[in-house]
Amino acid sequence: MTTTVKCPHCSKPVEWKSENKYRPFCCERCKMIDLGAWAAEEHKIPGASQYDDLMSESLDDPNYK
Repeated sequence: MTTTVKCPHCSKPVEWKSENKYRPFCCERCKMIDLGAWAAEEHKIPGASQYDDLMSESLDDPNYK
C-alpha cells in the first residue's frame, strides 16, 4: 500500500515513493513554481525575525549595540 499526498501547488494526488523524484510535488513545474514563491518571499515561516530592525548602515556604526 502506497501513501498518497496532495501536491502542495496543484493538489493532484501524488504517490509517496522513492521513484517520484519531485515528491511531494507532482512534477518539476509545480516544484519550480513553489521554489519561485519562496524566493519571492511569498511564503514565510511565522514568527518574529531577529533582524527586522537592523539596517545595513547600522552594521558599520561602531556605537551600534
